[in-house]
Amino acid sequence: MNMSKKDIELLRLNYLRGPNIWTYRPVIEALVDIGELEDFPSNTLPGFNERLSAWLPGLIEHRCSEGRRGGFLSRLAEGTWPAHIMEHVAIELQNLAGMKVGFGKARSTSQRGIYKVAVRARNEQVGRAALMAARDLVMAAINDKPYDLAPVVEHLRVMVDDHYLGPSTACIVEAATERSIPWIRLTDGNLVQLGHSARQRRIWTAETDKTSAIAEGISSDKDLTKSLLSSCGVPVPEGRIVESPEEAWEAAQDIGLPVVVKPSDANHGRGVSLELDDRATIEAAFHLAEREGSEVIVERFIRGDEHRLLVVGSRVVAAARGESVWMTGDGVSTCEQLIESQVNSDPRRGDAEEFPLETIVLDRDANVVLELQRQGLTRDSVPAAGRRVLVQRNGNVAMDVTDKVHPEVAEIVAMAARVVGLDIAGIDLVAQDISRPLEEQGGAIVEVNAGPGLLMHLKPSVGEPRPVGRAIIEHLFPEGDAARIPIVGVAGGTDATLVSRLIAWLTHLGGLHVGLACRAGLYLDRRLVEHRSCANWTGGQRLLMNRAVQAAVFENDAEMILREGLAYDRCQVGVVTDMGSVNGLAPYYVDQPEQLFNVLRTQVDVVMPEGVAVLNADDAEVLKMAELCDGDVFLYGQKADSHAMVDHRERGGRALFVRGREVILATGADEIVLVSLDVLDRAPAAAVGLHVEHALPAFAAALSLGIAPALIRAGMETFEPTQGTAAGAGSF
Repeated sequence: MNMSKKDIELLRLNYLRGPNIWTYRPVIEALVDIGELEDFPSNTLPGFNERLSAWLPGLIEHRCSEGRRGGFLSRLAEGTWPAHIMEHVAIELQNLAGMKVGFGKARSTSQRGIYKVAVRARNEQVGRAALMAARDLVMAAINDKPYDLAPVVEHLRVMVDDHYLGPSTACIVEAATERSIPWIRLTDGNLVQLGHSARQRRIWTAETDKTSAIAEGISSDKDLTKSLLSSCGVPVPEGRIVESPEEAWEAAQDIGLPVVVKPSDANHGRGVSLELDDRATIEAAFHLAEREGSEVIVERFIRGDEHRLLVVGSRVVAAARGESVWMTGDGVSTCEQLIESQVNSDPRRGDAEEFPLETIVLDRDANVVLELQRQGLTRDSVPAAGRRVLVQRNGNVAMDVTDKVHPEVAEIVAMAARVVGLDIAGIDLVAQDISRPLEEQGGAIVEVNAGPGLLMHLKPSVGEPRPVGRAIIEHLFPEGDAARIPIVGVAGGTDATLVSRLIAWLTHLGGLHVGLACRAGLYLDRRLVEHRSCANWTGGQRLLMNRAVQAAVFENDAEMILREGLAYDRCQVGVVTDMGSVNGLAPYYVDQPEQLFNVLRTQVDVVMPEGVAVLNADDAEVLKMAELCDGDVFLYGQKADSHAMVDHRERGGRALFVRGREVILATGADEIVLVSLDVLDRAPAAAVGLHVEHALPAFAAALSLGIAPALIRAGMETFEPTQGTAAGAGSF
C-alpha cells in the first residue's frame, strides 16, 4: 500500500487548565483522526519501531501500562496505534526540551479512527507545539522519511525558556507543590500567587510580598547600605562615592591601595574591578563602573574569596564561594579564542537562566578586557605556551560551602539582612576562610542584594544542591499556616445553580466573606459583580485571586469540566446533585448517560483527605462515587430507609434525609431535627422554586463547613436568590 496517502489529522487541541477527566494536572487534550491507519498498528509497519527508537532512544524509559522500564517499547513490538504513539513522543519531546513530564493517555472514541490523546503540559504553548511535532515525527517514521530532530528540540527548548517559569521561581513553585500549596501564574513572567484568595502570598523570583520597597531601595544604594551596616557594627570596607577619575585616584590614595572600583547600583558583578593599585588602572575602572551604574564607589580591597550567602527569614539557608577564572596560553590561540575554548566551553556557562555561570563575551564584559590590559594583553594577543592568564576575579560564585559557614558569620550576615529590612537577601562578603569569624581574618560584607538569584544554590559546580525553594515556602507559610480557603464545588444539572447560591448564603451567615461563581453570575458576598454565567475557569480564577474572599463556592457542569477542567485543584467540600444531561456534549464524544460518571467524578476526585463529598443517595450513579472519595462522605436523600442510607449510618456516617415534614441530621444512630419543611413553604425562596432537593445538599455542604444548625435555620428564613445587584439583605 502507499502509506504516504495515510495521515494523522489533529482535529482539535484543547488545554485543560485544571483537574479533568484525565488527571489532577493541566494537560493538552488532542482529538486525533488516524483514518486508515486504524488498520495498521505499529507491528505491521516495516522498520517503523526501529526508526522511532533510533530518533528517540529515551523512549526505553517509558513504562507505559506495563509499569516497567521498556514497557512502551514492548507495546510497540506487540502492536499499538498512532494516537498512543503520539502521546509518548509528545512526552519525550517535552523531556528533551527540559520540561519534565510523565503523564499521558490515549483513548478511542465511539467513532472509528478518532482518538482522544491527553499529555501532561506544564505550559500550554510548549504542550501544543510538542503534540504537533509528535504528529510530524510519527508520520515521518511511518513513511520512512528523514526527520531532523535537533532543531525541533531546540525550538521547544527556546519555547520553554520564553514561556515557562525561570529556574529560581520554578524551584519555589515546586516546593509549594510538595506542600500541596496551590499556585497561580499572574503574568507571562515570574509573578506567581501561592495559596488562594485571603490566604495567598505572592513571589516574583526571590522577592515576596513581604519584601519592603524601602528595603529594596536601600539595598540598591550600596553606599547607603554600607553606612547603615557600619552603624550597627557589621564589618564593611571603607569607601566613598567619587565623581571623576581624578577623584577616584585621590580616594584610593586616602583609603590605601589596593582598592575596588565599582558602580553603586549595578548587579551580576558588572563594572566591578578588584585589587587596583595604580592610577591608570583606577581611572580606567572608573569609566567602566560609570557605564554600569549611576554612581561610582571606591573602597578598600578585602583579601579573600567572594562568597554569596542566602538569607531567608533571618537565617542563612545556603552559601556559595566564588573562584577566579584562569586560562593557559598555547602559543597559537588569541586571548579571545582561549576564552572560548577553555572558559566558555564549561558546561556550567550559558546565557540562559538555567546556567549558574554566564558566558564571557568581551564586547559585553569590559571588566575582563580591563583585566587583560592589566597583564599587558588584548583580545588579539597570543599568550606564550604555558602562561597562565587571569580572566576574571569575581562573579563566578558557584561552589557550595553551606556546611562550612561559621556560626558567627551566619549571625552577622542575618543581621545585615535585618538592618536593611529584607526578608530574603543575597549577602556578598569577602573572606579567606568562611569557616572562621570575619573579624579575625579581616573579612567584610560588601553588598546586600534584594531578589537574589537562586541558581548558584540549586546547581552548584561543586557540592550539594540546597533546598532554597523549600526554605522560602517555609518562610511564607510556616508550619500550621493554611494556604487554602474553604472551597465548595457543586456539580450536577440545572438545579446546581440554586444549590450553589444557597450554600454561598449559608456560608456567608457563618461569618466569612464568600465568593460565588455560578451560571447566574459572579458574586462577592451579596454583591453581583458579573451578570452573566461565570461557571467557568475565568470566573473561578477571579475568586481565587481576590484577597477579600475567605471562602468560595463554584458551580461546575459536565461541559465546563470537559472544556477547561476545574478552576481549583482541591476542595474541602465536593457536592454532586445528579448526573445531568448529555445534551451539548457531542463535540466531546460524550453521548451516553453512563459516560457522565467519568466526567462528574472529577468533583469527587479533588476532595481533600480532610474534606467531605456530599452525594445524592437517591441517584444510584452518584452514589457509586462514594468509594472514590479521599475524605468523608455525607449522604443526603428523601428516602430515610433506603439501603444506602441504612448501610452508611451503620458505619457511623453522616446523613440528611426527610421523615414526615422534618429534615433529619443523622450521625450514625444519633439523630436531630435540623429544620422543618414548613420553612421552605414560608421562605422567600419558595417563590423561585427552592425545594427540598435543593435544600438538602446545601444543608449538608454547610454542615460539612462547620456551620451551626441554628444558622442554617436562620439562613432559610432570609435566603432571597434575586437577580441583578443584591439590593436587599439576604439576597445572593
